[in-house]
Amino acid sequence: MKNSDQSPVVQAFAVLVAVVAIVGSQLLGWEWGGGQLVPTLIGVAVAGVALAVFFSYWMRS
Repeated sequence: MKNSDQSPVVQAFAVLVAVVAIVGSQLLGWEWGGGQLVPTLIGVAVAGVALAVFFSYWMRS
């Protein structure tokens, strides 16, 4: 997939995920594997959305 094929919504979602990850790790003390529920739930939700986007592009090609 070329970079120009990405919709603005997908790009905005990617920026949002990056901001949440940076703010969560730097300001809120979130750690992967630290037994914290919020980072785990966010990670699972983002992984689900990423898979949905991947398969929607894959099914179109």
